Amino acid sequence: MSILPGAEPMRHDGSETGVLVCHGFTGSPQSVRPWADHLAAKGLTVSLPLLPGHGTRWEDLAVTGWQDWYATVDRELRSLSRQCEQVFVCGLSMGGALALRLAAYHGDAVSGVAVVNPAVTFPRFQGYALPLGRFLLRSAKGIASDIAKPHAQEVGYERVPTQAAYSLRDLFRRVRGELPQVTQPLLVMHSRNDHVVPPSDSALVLGKVSSGDVTETVLEDSYHVATLDHDAERIFADSYGFITRLGAKRTQTETETAGDGA
Repeated sequence: MSILPGAEPMRHDGSETGVLVCHGFTGSPQSVRPWADHLAAKGLTVSLPLLPGHGTRWEDLAVTGWQDWYATVDRELRSLSRQCEQVFVCGLSMGGALALRLAAYHGDAVSGVAVVNPAVTFPRFQGYALPLGRFLLRSAKGIASDIAKPHAQEVGYERVPTQAAYSLRDLFRRVRGELPQVTQPLLVMHSRNDHVVPPSDSALVLGKVSSGDVTETVLEDSYHVATLDHDAERIFADSYGFITRLGAKRTQTETETAGDGA
């Protein structure tokens, strides 16, 4: 099956600081490609995988589940960890949930987490209907291209396969229970107006994690796909500043430790 134009995965070899960028449900790398490109241009090593079932046609997504999507980002994190001294994980929407799960399970292998409009809950009515409805209705209306910026478009599906949505609901339930295991520095960037994921999801993340170093950025002029919207440059700058701050802090700690041992 051919990949949609712009939905191709991306990998850039740079410094010993690695960044894994995760795209969202029914979307593709295109939605976060400018974010990944910005970090790569700063000299970082960046991996932006294409999640299984995405970037082709919605019918392909229908035969995948959260285990497939998570296995892909887990594999990419392990690959970056072998190559880099420190690795950060970033994600948009469901990609934010995947990033948080990686942090919960990989501990010190993840140096920090930066998420944009992280999704960790499922709409109540649709959630109640899914267990039975997925057998009666193969797909529902798509959620792609919730963007305030004129003429900006997301490469994503026009339909949401209900079977995959049912799996997504299960992923969110698991991630909510795992949030207290997230102890790494955390940057949460969320839109004040989002027609796909409510801001309360970001509040839930901020309230449940165990991170001691937490930064919240409110995006005033963007909708859900903020990485393609008016606030994109702020996302890029804030996340790069977050990564470099933590990298400098780690270097200082290592220098002080070496000095103490001399």
